[in-house]
Amino acid sequence: MAVGEGRERWIFAGLGYGLLALGSLATVLGAPPALSTPERLPSWLAGPLAIWTSQERPQGPGEADPVAAAWAGVPWPFLALLAAVWLAPVAWLHPVRERRRALVVGHFVVLQAIAAGLTLKAPGFVVFASIGYPLAIGMFPARLVMAGVTLTALVCVAAQAGPGDRDTLLTVLAGVAVPLVAAGWYVAAEHDKRRRLVERLRAAMDENAELNARLLDQARRAGVLDERHRVAGEIHDTLAQDLVALIGQLDAARAAAGPGSEHLDRAAELARRGLAETRRSISALRPEPLESTELPQALRHMADSWAETSGVNLRFEVAGTPVALAPDVESALFRIAQEALANVAKHAQATRTALTLTYTDELVLLDIRDDGRGFVPQRRSDGFGLDGMRQRAGGVGGTLTVESEPGSGTAIAAAVPAIPPPDGTDGGR
Repeated sequence: MAVGEGRERWIFAGLGYGLLALGSLATVLGAPPALSTPERLPSWLAGPLAIWTSQERPQGPGEADPVAAAWAGVPWPFLALLAAVWLAPVAWLHPVRERRRALVVGHFVVLQAIAAGLTLKAPGFVVFASIGYPLAIGMFPARLVMAGVTLTALVCVAAQAGPGDRDTLLTVLAGVAVPLVAAGWYVAAEHDKRRRLVERLRAAMDENAELNARLLDQARRAGVLDERHRVAGEIHDTLAQDLVALIGQLDAARAAAGPGSEHLDRAAELARRGLAETRRSISALRPEPLESTELPQALRHMADSWAETSGVNLRFEVAGTPVALAPDVESALFRIAQEALANVAKHAQATRTALTLTYTDELVLLDIRDDGRGFVPQRRSDGFGLDGMRQRAGGVGGTLTVESEPGSGTAIAAAVPAIPPPDGTDGGR
């Protein structure tokens, strides 16, 4: 329980007992001489106090107050003691007011009934009846605050009215109280609606901000990886090939020159060293997940991360015996899977997705299937996802097939040749 919460409940209880004591003191000091000694008070205080707390109410001829008659046989000290006992649960009810609303409302109504009886017996207890104002505001839900305040006002005013005026007064108060209660209920209901709407909007804004940040990060990473892949391809197609050709020419020149050509031997060694460094750079520019793991492990890690991020159930399977592939082949398969899953998250509205990697003797097959809304593959689109996947598959001598219908999900199948790494290596790992 919060510190403020604990203090507040004791403040309500202390305020109730303080007002009850004040009403009792005013009644005792203003009672007839047989019950107390008001003559000891200054005349300027004893007179008004006696009139204010007088238990004698003016009545017209033949008039009888049925409400006061109901309390006629009950002495006010007994009612004051009953009020003191009934105030005790306030400290317990305040912390549980949200869970025990019916109990809080019932306790409040009985407390106001006791306050009404005390006020009928002695008007000085009207100060105690006013405890209903802070209790209604502090313990009632928003929709019932106005009702509690109105009930307290009725008790404070009606209990002090004369019997001849009470019916008229209650009629007037009811004409004001009912609209006030209805207006309070409506205002509280509208406030709750606005509060819930603001909470939903705030949650949506937080979710959108998180999603935008995630998409920006993914776009940045994808851009960096694509650039690295492009640079690696250019190095492989230009510098590496030139170094291979240079080494061949140097070997031919050394063979023609015969033994003892130290300069040619040194140039050939430098060219081989440069080719090795170039291949190491190409390997370092590959997609990050493939730097230190095999393709199946890299795809599994990427699939698990995607499923956690998108909230879509994904089943990943590997069929056949995994073998090492050329870096370009593994990169192309990884990028195709990455782009296909990104499209599922952005467009498919799927609940289930399957990613399968199959190794055969001559081909490596990659299948991505989802149960989303599907689309018409032949229809022209503004995106580059499918074209990019086709280019990646075609770049390593493979093909890409897309099967989809509106409302029937989508299946993407990539088939690329199982090209082993060059020189019998493991692809740079």
